[in-house]
Parts: sequence; structure tokens; C-alpha cells
Amino acid sequence: MARYLGPKHSLCRRVGERMCTSDKCPVVKRNYPPGVHGPKGRPKLTGYGLQLREKQKARWLYGILERQFRRYYQEAIRQRGANDVILLQLLETRLDNIVYRLGFAKTRAGARQLVNHGHILVDGKRVDIPSYQVRPGQVVSVNQNFLKKPYWQNIAKVWGKQPVNYDWLQIDAKDIKGQLVARPLPEQIKPPFDIKLIIEFYSR
Repeated sequence: MARYLGPKHSLCRRVGERMCTSDKCPVVKRNYPPGVHGPKGRPKLTGYGLQLREKQKARWLYGILERQFRRYYQEAIRQRGANDVILLQLLETRLDNIVYRLGFAKTRAGARQLVNHGHILVDGKRVDIPSYQVRPGQVVSVNQNFLKKPYWQNIAKVWGKQPVNYDWLQIDAKDIKGQLVARPLPEQIKPPFDIKLIIEFYSR
């Protein structure tokens, strides 16, 4: 699946918020758009502009291109329930995001790479599709061969020692695995974007 490969920090500066996990994010010191005209500040956004910005923030955060993001919206409106809640749940229960939330990778991009390379198991079976939808009750773990790699050795120093503060996830530190116990709600996730504005953007 294609994904954004450009500079990550310019995205943070474009929206004026820290969207990455880096401690050196330039938006802290240069909170204005990238480019020669950036220091002049940001123009006031229209209603459409606000909707577009929130949609872009969500896309960049989860590393999803427009076509796939639109498919998530279409799936959300097909299902029964609040469209905004369902859309957020579809994004949060992607396998690469669950891997990231469980702490198996430091970033979502790193989690996607682990999945692509076949290092992640779902209910004991290898799954190499980052967009795979994890269902409540399913167990996510890492391949035993991966545990011997230097990458995991660095993560293992802190993994399992720091609690995962997500009510919808449960970690088994002894067996190095985690379980999705329920689909998360917006108030539990507190995403850095307005999911309702995203629904309005696509439904206009």
C-alpha cells in the first residue's frame, strides 16, 4: 500500500501542531508554515479550510493516502451507529496502529514496517497487511525470531515496564503480546483532530 514518504516535520509546521513523535519537532520553535512565506503566518481558514485541515491531520497521523481514507469514510457511513465514532474506530483498529499503541514500535511508520516484514502475529498467525482490521478479542504478538533482533532488544528495555494507558488494550508483558478488548471511543482516544469536521468534509 502506498504511503506518504516526504518530510514529516513540514507537515507539523503546515498545520501548526506537533503531529510526530520526535522530541526535536521544529514546530516548537518555528510554529509557522514551511516555505519562504511561512513566517508571515497563517491566513484565516474558511469552514471548508478547517474541515480540510482536520482531514489532512488525521491522514498524516495514521499515514494513509486520500483514496484509502475516503474508503474508510464510505465504510463508516455504511455501518450502523455514529459515523464519526465508527470512522475513528476503523482508523484506531488498523493493525499497524495497534502495534504502535502496544509499544512494539516507537512510531506508526515503524509499526507499519514491522507488519510489512512479517514480524507481527494475530492470534498466532502472521499478518503482513498494515490495514488489517483487528477485532475485539484478537491477540497481537511478535514473531519469536524478531525478539532476537537488535531493534527489539532496544525496545525491550522499556517495553512492559511502562503501563499502556489505553482502556481498550490489555498487555501480557510475560508473553509479549497484547489484546484488543473493545473498540475505543473518541473520549478515550482524544485524537488531535476533530473527527466531526472530517465527516462534514466528505458529506458536503
